[in-house]
Amino acid sequence: MDIVGGQAIQANALLEGFKGEPECEIAFAPTNPPLPKLLSRVKYVRTLLRFLIFLPMLFLRLKRCDVLHIFTPAYTAFFVWTVPAMAVGRILKKKVVLHYHDGRGYTHVAESPLAVRCMSAAHVVVTPSDYLVDAFARHNVSAISIPNVLDTSHLRFRTRNPLRPVFLTNRGLEPLYNVACVIRAFAAIQQQYPEARLVVAHDGPCRGELEELARTLNLANVVFAGTVSQKRMAELYDAADIFMMSPDIDNMPGTVLECYAAGLPVVSTNAGGIPYIVKNEWTGLLVNCGDSNALAAAACRLLRDPAYARELARRGYNECAQYSWKSVGPRWISLYSELTGIPAPEKKRAVAVGA
Repeated sequence: MDIVGGQAIQANALLEGFKGEPECEIAFAPTNPPLPKLLSRVKYVRTLLRFLIFLPMLFLRLKRCDVLHIFTPAYTAFFVWTVPAMAVGRILKKKVVLHYHDGRGYTHVAESPLAVRCMSAAHVVVTPSDYLVDAFARHNVSAISIPNVLDTSHLRFRTRNPLRPVFLTNRGLEPLYNVACVIRAFAAIQQQYPEARLVVAHDGPCRGELEELARTLNLANVVFAGTVSQKRMAELYDAADIFMMSPDIDNMPGTVLECYAAGLPVVSTNAGGIPYIVKNEWTGLLVNCGDSNALAAAACRLLRDPAYARELARRGYNECAQYSWKSVGPRWISLYSELTGIPAPEKKRAVAVGA
């Protein structure tokens, strides 16, 4: 579980949650099995070797299971990892759950009829939010939504009083998350609040150009924190007073739920599934994608009205209960029971999770 990202976090959350459910037994097959250090550094070789390890591992572990639960992203990884995994599930006559976690899912099915045909091999398609359920339906892909699990054990709710101009963003530094929009918004904020600070957590291919953008804009108090562990991330949530993000594409970002749990008011663009979990003006503030001026204005609005910011954070915190294992876990168990015809808790159901 050394991959930083929503799928790895959610796979781990399910594995941990099912440990307390005696009616389910879980076997796990990672797509990134460990390799010798030298081989793990060679880009295409490591992918091939991991694939050659993953498929036999999945085949052996799935033989004693009833359900294959596959976490999947879009595009290349879908065809390289997910489609072969579904084929193994079908060969072994297991029930296949396709757990689709990528906000690019809408464009994926719109651009690839082959992907739509492949998805029909699953007995059920599950997404974390109704956003992709609605998007898939427009391309004749039937899906249901089961929300992500939110683990709040490592997060501390803190009331921001006083509310300081201390900002955090923690999306991957990739084009689809458009972190440049946050940096431009911060430039506008710093014109009004010269003492403002911004921490940019996590890493990615855009880091160099984002650091150059910060230098070009002559920004002060901007820290690029690099790759951040979950423990360190909890510390960054606690240290910040306002969370900003500006993705152009997204599904159900777990970071928003973590902000809710930590008491961080959220300012975001309205990409993809974000409006399904952030109610504008109620649990956060949303602006149009790519609009750095509107993002800055929303953040400054909170700084001018800290009582409103605290109210948004309080309402966000109240949303957390619906994402707890107590709420989400029974929905997975119910789905597994429905697929296998094995009523809980009369018999254990073995489930293989491929992520």
